[in-house]
Amino acid sequence: MKYPIYLSLLCISLTLTACGGDDDDNGGGGSSSAQANSNRNVSASQPEISRLEFPKVKGGNSFVVIHKVNNAPDPDGVNYSIEWDKDKKAQRWSCYQMNKGYVGNAGRAPEFTEDPDIPSSYRLDNSSYYYSGSGFQRGHIIPSADRQYSVSANRQTFYYSNIHPQYGGFNSGKNYDSPWLRLEDQVRTWTRRSSTDTLYVCKGGTIDSEDNILMRIKNELIVPKYFFVACLAKGKTGYSAIAFYIKHDNNDHGSNPLSDYAMSIDQLEEKTGIDFFCNLPDNEEKRVEGSYSLNVWGIQ
Repeated sequence: MKYPIYLSLLCISLTLTACGGDDDDNGGGGSSSAQANSNRNVSASQPEISRLEFPKVKGGNSFVVIHKVNNAPDPDGVNYSIEWDKDKKAQRWSCYQMNKGYVGNAGRAPEFTEDPDIPSSYRLDNSSYYYSGSGFQRGHIIPSADRQYSVSANRQTFYYSNIHPQYGGFNSGKNYDSPWLRLEDQVRTWTRRSSTDTLYVCKGGTIDSEDNILMRIKNELIVPKYFFVACLAKGKTGYSAIAFYIKHDNNDHGSNPLSDYAMSIDQLEEKTGIDFFCNLPDNEEKRVEGSYSLNVWGIQ
């Protein structure tokens, strides 16, 4: 059984506060008057948006969907969350947590399905129709392999709301060695490190501006021109962060190192217009987002 939460941000007021957000053991983002946080998410209706994996919610024509399952390792039951643009009928991002509690062998869901928590008027009537004969694959944003702790959790990753059209060369690559696929594997590697307590991840494809949209399948389904990943690691020595921005094409990039796509969170924010990890206290956010270390993250 799952407990969906969605709420059009047209109907709520997201307020800014100068009181800070300090993370608790779950990364939920409590509050602390001693730590200023001028850009954190605040909503009495959706307290989950104060969690560390969340970027700043855009609002307006977008709303947040929080998918829950009753057997999640997360104390709040959160499996993952998305921000959905009801006019463009596409997701802006998916965000979630990773730690050792999310491992398992639930397997892959048998089919892709429409998200039951998005009203039919805000999504395409039949997403499968748009993919058929399009030349694009159904590309997971949160991978199936990242949600293996239960069948119900894995099934939610096959909602079309967690999918963007991707070229086969981008989604998997000629020899299953595309940068996107290798980056998915790398996230799981970082999760298994003894130094990692929790990994906070936000991923998506660019849909906000026409310049960053590759095309529209049958004049409706958006194909992003770029895909991005933002990671924040909480470990024994504190926080560190890194970002990736990958052009969406069908070329063979199997020999390209992941370092070719790496950048700071600040740099990714400039490219996407998304304020990542806004629920960190201001001083911590400034520190971790301004730079990154390939050595710390163990990539070349």
